[in-house]
This record gives sequence, C-alpha cells and structure tokens, in this order.
Amino acid sequence: MDHQMTEEVAARFEELAALEHEFEDVEEEIIRQAEALQGPLYKKRADFVTKIPHFWSLVFEQAPPEIDNFIQPTDSKVFAECLDTFEVSRFELNDPNGSPRSFSLKFGFTDNEYFEDKVLEKKFWFRKTKDWQGLVSEPVKISWKKDKDLTGGLTDAAHKLGEMRKKLATDTANGVARKEEAKTKEYKNLAKKIETATDASVSFFGLFSFVSGYRWVSAQESAQAAKEEKERFEKIRRGEKVDDEDEAEDEEDPQDYQEIEVFPGGDEVATIIAEDMWPNAIKYYKGTFDEDEDDEELSDLDVMDASDDDDDDDQEPVDIRALVGKGRKSEQEPPSKKQRKA
Repeated sequence: MDHQMTEEVAARFEELAALEHEFEDVEEEIIRQAEALQGPLYKKRADFVTKIPHFWSLVFEQAPPEIDNFIQPTDSKVFAECLDTFEVSRFELNDPNGSPRSFSLKFGFTDNEYFEDKVLEKKFWFRKTKDWQGLVSEPVKISWKKDKDLTGGLTDAAHKLGEMRKKLATDTANGVARKEEAKTKEYKNLAKKIETATDASVSFFGLFSFVSGYRWVSAQESAQAAKEEKERFEKIRRGEKVDDEDEAEDEEDPQDYQEIEVFPGGDEVATIIAEDMWPNAIKYYKGTFDEDEDDEELSDLDVMDASDDDDDDDQEPVDIRALVGKGRKSEQEPPSKKQRKA
C-alpha cells in the first residue's frame, strides 16, 4: 500500500512539473508580446534621451543596491566621464532554436583613459541541462589601456579561457571532456588569479567575464536537453509512464566550476539591469534630483511628454561631477569577494 501511494505521489509530481512547464511557455509568450508593445516606446525614449547629457550615467548612479554594491568608485568615475548609450535587446526573441529569455547589455562609451572600446556588449543565453536552467555567457574582451585594467587582469584571463574553450569545442554534457578542459593552462591561470586576487571586491567591469552560476552550457547541450524535456512532458500529458532510468544513472559532478567564475551572481545582476533598470530608466534618472513625493508616481511617458514642452535652448547642462556619489551612502562598504567552494 505504501509503495502504491509513493508511486501515486511521484506521478502527481510529474504532472505538476508538466503543468509548470506550460506556465513557462506562457511566460515566454508574455515576453514576446511585451517586447512587441514596448519596442516602439524604447525607440522613442532612445531618441529623446540623446538630448539629455549624461542620462545613462545618472541612471546607473541611482542603481538599486543589488547593482550599486558592485559599482566601485572607479567604475562610477568611468560611467560619469564616458558612458554615452545603453541598450537591452532580446536577440533570440523570435529564434525557434533560442529563447526570448536571452538578452544582451550593450554599453556605448566615448573616448576615455581606461579602454579603447567604443562599445562593450555582453550577451546572456538562456540554456538548459537535464537538471538546471539559467543564463550563460561568453567572456568579453576589454581592450584596456596600459596600467588601466580595473579588474587586475581577470577579464583578459577569462577571455583567453573562453577562446580556448571555443577551439576545443568541448561537449559540455560530457563530464570527462569537461575535466580535460580543467587541465589546460588557461583554466589553471584564471583559477589562480581569482584565488590570489587581493581586492576586497571586483570591478563592475568584471561582469563582462561572467560565464555561469552553474557551468558553461553549449547551445548543443541545451537543445538536446530541451528536446528530451519536451518529449518527456508530452508523454506525461498523454498519461504514459516515464522512464527515469537515465536520471538515476546521472552522477553528481564533483568539479567546482565556480573557481573560474570572475563575477559570481552575474546572472542576477544582469537580470536586474535588463528587467528593472532598463524599463524604468527614466524613474532612476529622476531619482538623481531632489523631487517632491507627489512627482514620484509619474510614469516614464509622463516625464517624456512633459519634457517635450520644454524649450531645449533653456536647458542648463547637468554637472555630472556634482551628482556622482550623490545617491550613495558614505557608510556603505563595497561587498567582500564571495566565498568559493572548498
């Protein structure tokens, strides 16, 4: 009797998992519809904010604590001096082999003393394995000027490992192949740099080195996992028995892939930027200035429409230097480097 009840409970959990999968499908469709509706508004906003000096610098100056804690004083200085444009795009929105949950963060910069790049774009792919799903990314190379690397060589080391990974074309679902990658000099060099880093916290620009909160997952492994997942849930919906032998054979991977992760929690930081700061940019910009509480409920479009009536010639330039640091608490300490697994 107990055995029968256990089987019934397990079957119910399978049905719940299938139902949860349907919710995920609906959520993805909501993302597609929202982008279709909001896209023209983002275009209108982008055209409008070109008239506002330092708009995106001030938006990031007012970033929520989850982001602000990673923006070091030097990072804030870079944003203040040369952050010119910013954009979030859902580059796999209508890709049948991709996911609308994937997105990119594109930062545009003017000439500066730190790096040569005019654009730094970081792509995040939503991918799956048999027992995990989330965002993964490839390290982005930053062309730092001499003695100006704010990450102490971490972005360079992470990029070299990423390039080596591309050459190996490792089957990421193969545990043996992943162990071979861990034996390479690029892997060991990055792990050593992270282990011996003396800074209390990593620069925000370390985000461009983020790979995964789990491990690197290739498009091929993700596609196969998604295919198997779909077939599994279709069987459940038809009331067929699902074979769990393959899952039982899976062994836990003992390797600690976070030892080569430059920016732990980078997926959370990127998601907040994409899903909160990007759609609410005007509200964050307004937070730079002392405003009455009555004005706080105005929407982004209300602000844009009201500003359309202003005479552009009467606008005074914003003193970015006076505003940098205005929204930060002096007693707030930068976050300590997150503990890594032993």
